[in-house]
Amino acid sequence: MPRHEPERTCIVTREAQSPAGLIRFVLGPDNQVVPDLRHKLPGRGVWVTARFDKVEEAAKRRLFSRAFKTEARASETLAADIESLLREDLRQGLSLANKAGSVTTGFHKVESAITDKPIVALIHAAEAAEDGRRKLANQLRKRLGEAISSFPVIQELSIDELDLALGRSHVIHAALVAGAGSDGFLNRWHRYRSFRGTDADQTGLGNGTGEPTILKPAGTEAE
Repeated sequence: MPRHEPERTCIVTREAQSPAGLIRFVLGPDNQVVPDLRHKLPGRGVWVTARFDKVEEAAKRRLFSRAFKTEARASETLAADIESLLREDLRQGLSLANKAGSVTTGFHKVESAITDKPIVALIHAAEAAEDGRRKLANQLRKRLGEAISSFPVIQELSIDELDLALGRSHVIHAALVAGAGSDGFLNRWHRYRSFRGTDADQTGLGNGTGEPTILKPAGTEAE
């Protein structure tokens, strides 16, 4: 059974919640505030809601010093640094999904995957042309109808970042196929967007069940 972690209290909002929705911080050398995204670093930890604005507020109001009961040095760029770490984590998640065989790349292969594979998300490079996005959206709409609004479309990563994560050149469009690594990548994407204050439900995680929407191959019936 998975290990249950007790709720923690955010030092900004004073609200208790699951550690999954918080970021843990510890004190490093010279009492520097260090984010512990994996909740594994040694030492006493304090917790902040996993949102850019909440981390920024904690630093500006010197709430870390109050929580640690000592002079704690929080960088002025702490929130931005965490966003960069979460973005790097997102790229790593995509790389892991790719190594597990859960990523299809190339416009025509993605177009076919929408019909032939159990995909759970579309991925577009941030620089992708509107024409390509629209054509794939139309293909997806043929399968999903109005339910397309609950299907994840990921477009935060640049071409260079997709190339780095996937080990290929000039990746513009990709499809995430259900399988090992796909859930982990979607969870990381959701955490990244949540930290930035973006409502993930507007781009597809909200299907009413808390589970990702899986587009099954044409000709198969839902179980």
